[in-house]
Amino acid sequence: MTSPVVEKPSFLRSTFGGLPRPFWALWGGTLVNRLGTMVMPFTGVYLTQARGLSVATAGLVMAVFGAGSLVSQLLAGVLADRIGRRATLAGGMLASAVMMLALGYSTTLPGILASMFALGLVVDAYRPASNAMVADLVSPVERPRAYGLLFWAINLGYSVGMTAGGWLAEAGFLWLFWVDAVSCVAFAVLVWRAVPETRPAGRPEAGGFGVVLRDRLMVGYTLVMLGDALVYSQTFTTLPMAMTGEAGLTYAQFGLAMALNGVLIVIVQPLVSGWLGRRDPARTLALGVAVMSVGFALTAFVTSTFWLAVTIAVWTAGEIVIAGIAGTILATLAPPHLRGRYAGLFGFAWSAAAVLAPLMGSGLLEAGGQKALWFTTGGIGLVTAAGMLALGPAIRRR
Repeated sequence: MTSPVVEKPSFLRSTFGGLPRPFWALWGGTLVNRLGTMVMPFTGVYLTQARGLSVATAGLVMAVFGAGSLVSQLLAGVLADRIGRRATLAGGMLASAVMMLALGYSTTLPGILASMFALGLVVDAYRPASNAMVADLVSPVERPRAYGLLFWAINLGYSVGMTAGGWLAEAGFLWLFWVDAVSCVAFAVLVWRAVPETRPAGRPEAGGFGVVLRDRLMVGYTLVMLGDALVYSQTFTTLPMAMTGEAGLTYAQFGLAMALNGVLIVIVQPLVSGWLGRRDPARTLALGVAVMSVGFALTAFVTSTFWLAVTIAVWTAGEIVIAGIAGTILATLAPPHLRGRYAGLFGFAWSAAAVLAPLMGSGLLEAGGQKALWFTTGGIGLVTAAGMLALGPAIRRR
């Protein structure tokens, strides 16, 4: 008697199949939004080149953006649990469109500062809601793949947006603000029409973040992710200034090299996401952060577009390893009715990095040049990787 032949699922089915339709609407909205995300990667260049601010002043302005984002993540986390994921995400995107245009038309330093703070307050408000939506919609076993696919959509759009953004910046920075605003509106409309509310039924727990802050493992994980965010945030804060300033690259050259990041992720990440999702999350994330740190340290030696592309390839490999894992750990730690708040605290780490990274990066760049900046960044990343390994046993027990 012969055994029945078990047919293995195809690559497309194993990578893209089996996820609920509302997830794909969220994925599509994220892709559209990222296709138009052009302002933030070029903010430093815009402030110094188009508005004539010094590097130090530009760093201060970007830190003001981060201050708004600090409030944003905590507020949006509570709102996602209180009024719902869908309303929080759509409302944040519509407000972002308005503030993008306000910043684009601001010409004075007070106006730029006010617009940057308001933009920081709303532009990332979607993150806690989006993270919670994925955890609500997708089963635990499929979450690494789902978060990885969302990350893939971000970079699929980013690979196109960065290239187009580099060319549009040559034609005029105002184009960047209009394209970005339209993409935000498109994201809001798609989610409102195609994604139902996913917040668990029942009365949401009252209060703020006290219950989250009492979870020492979550607090430790947030601190570790702050280190990761400090490293990665250099890509859209100090890296553009360093490459178009000290390294002497043009906007178009920088945009073309940075597009490699998205292209590599689009090609490679779906091939390895399933395998990486079966590995131990804490060790996988630590490995990814370590590889990414080495890539940023090598940026100290960049003098051409080719060598910038080489360093981008290295730290992109680290990103690919991390893809899907950070959100999976977060969903594991968070009770269902508190996913918005947990995601808000997680996002708070990235917002804190938005404040600290430009101040740290611009200060190091002015004081010690590229070597001081990129060696320090790499060192922070390696310490972060060690911290993730230390949290591993507790995460596995949870």
